[in-house]
Amino acid sequence: MLLSRKSKEMLYPHVSIDCVLLGVYDEQLCVLLTERTNAGTGKTEYKLPGSLIYEEEDLDEAAYRVLNEATGLKRVRLKQFRCFGSPDRTSNKEDVLWLENASKLKIGRIVTVGYLALCKVRKIMLEEKYGKAQWMPVANLPRLPFDHEKIVAEAVKEIRVWLDMEPSIVFHYLPTLFTAYQLRRTYEIIYDKNIDARNFHKKLNSLEYVIQTEETEKGVSHRSARFYRFDKVKYKKLHSKLNN
Repeated sequence: MLLSRKSKEMLYPHVSIDCVLLGVYDEQLCVLLTERTNAGTGKTEYKLPGSLIYEEEDLDEAAYRVLNEATGLKRVRLKQFRCFGSPDRTSNKEDVLWLENASKLKIGRIVTVGYLALCKVRKIMLEEKYGKAQWMPVANLPRLPFDHEKIVAEAVKEIRVWLDMEPSIVFHYLPTLFTAYQLRRTYEIIYDKNIDARNFHKKLNSLEYVIQTEETEKGVSHRSARFYRFDKVKYKKLHSKLNN
């Protein structure tokens, strides 16, 4: 009955892209945000890297354009994870005014397509012209425009699902040689929970595609930990067997 009372006027929304780049920085799960100036107060605020798409632009093309314009990067692998299209997305007049000033368009409804990537923070060495992009903890975000806080929250849930389904993602994120502690802490930070070190170590040693090397840490004050490496070939063979 509720559906019948709603307007049946056809919707012609603007379509936008928002990129969520997650990374572990300073022992916290962080998201890359870019600056914007509040149209009403003139104060500096933060938002996800995003843009309305161009008339003849493919969604993937738009996502990589947004990424490049915000960070200068071209090789981060982005993956589409969800669309956001609530009518409430444009309920804040200051957000709409900012976007209208930036785009020179009259804005009504906006449907945005979210793209997600887990990035090596150190790989994103922002040049001076990209200095308005900053890593911020997802657990302590500033006020974000539109529904960007919800998009970040959904992206965090999604990256955990990806790791459950495709464990190799976390190894691409780590250095070529890594310790058991580094791997465990990465999981703890992404999943926001403590993991028993002894049980984790047993599980790690049971994985055929994680190879213990003869190399150990150098120049540390504590007992040197042995390094591991990810064997991509073994992983692919095992993964294909599991899929079959």
